Amino acid sequence: MLKKRIIPCLDIRDGRTVKGVNFVNIRDAGDAVELAKRYALEGADELVFLDITATVENRKTLLTLVEKVAAEINIPFTVGGGINSVADVSALIQAGADKISINSAAVKNPALIRELAGEFGSQCVVLAIDARLESDGWKVYVHGGRTPTPLYALDWAAEAERLGAGEILLTSMNHDGAKTGFALDITQAVAQQLSIPVIASGGAGRKEDFKIVFEKTEASAALAAGIFHFGEISIQEVKQYLRSQNIPVR
Repeated sequence: MLKKRIIPCLDIRDGRTVKGVNFVNIRDAGDAVELAKRYALEGADELVFLDITATVENRKTLLTLVEKVAAEINIPFTVGGGINSVADVSALIQAGADKISINSAAVKNPALIRELAGEFGSQCVVLAIDARLESDGWKVYVHGGRTPTPLYALDWAAEAERLGAGEILLTSMNHDGAKTGFALDITQAVAQQLSIPVIASGGAGRKEDFKIVFEKTEASAALAAGIFHFGEISIQEVKQYLRSQNIPVR
């Protein structure tokens, strides 16, 4: 079994780290640079930074903040929010990002995935999928979970891989911030169908949730935010626990 990754996520609004439940009821969670430093020291395998209102506010990601975070960490750094073009990605990579995450812009223009993969390599392109379980299945939402689309998460993930995405960041909107565990069914359905890595996101509330998602699905990484930000559990604790359960982690 390949070693599993534990990834903290910084959702950024107005330059601060925030956290919500089911994509609403957003509250402040601290200084992005300080949190990033802490996570790198605690043994995070990667860091994800999402400027959650960049697309809705029709602006670019906060480059200066990306630079500040990148200067403090020595782990792979994925940045998303407001990315629409090769020029946007170039600017973020120059600011210190290793990978970029696209969501709304890719739904609007799927060819963007192919264009970015061609320019920067598939390993640089993470497709973020915000999925909500509805009566007819898991549907894709854009604009920070505000806007429904007719796309099904499973179909969209397969299309993204075909177009050149190197990784999928799959967030269950139903589980986000609820601390009831990851969405195992859709996570496994997507991971089983693809040959690229899938990051499970949404729902981590205790150490056992990480064990369960790795045992019950083929996700190669698990992402969490609130439980790390508010000190409910540390990355170190999660990794020690997983090792004790014979789940290989980095």
